[in-house]
Amino acid sequence: MVKKGQIFRKYSPEFKLSVILDMREHRLSYSETVRKYGLLLTSKGGAINTLQRWERKYLEEGYEGLMKDNRGRPSLTGKKRGRPPKLDKKVEEDLIAENQRLRMENEYLKKLSALVQERIKRENGKKQK
Repeated sequence: MVKKGQIFRKYSPEFKLSVILDMREHRLSYSETVRKYGLLLTSKGGAINTLQRWERKYLEEGYEGLMKDNRGRPSLTGKKRGRPPKLDKKVEEDLIAENQRLRMENEYLKKLSALVQERIKRENGKKQK
């Protein structure tokens, strides 16, 4: 658990790489590596977890993975906050025109459907008499 006033160290990607390569070359355990390099993190267990994270990033992504600084809370599903970017004037005008055309088409189809239903109703009424 993080304590108030606790100081965290930030290690360079070169240092992380040298620690991982030395650990793998000399077949050192995580705790031996922490002791050898004096990694001062939250606790002994915290340092071991950090070392395991470095090694996993190195094995999955290579040296570039060690260069990334993934601090802070990740964004929710990649959505950006704030107002969406404004559309180009021409695009906006085209969308408005298309929206109006679709509304007119929808009204036309509703009226046509009502007329057809009325006609069918009248024809059914004449046949029954």
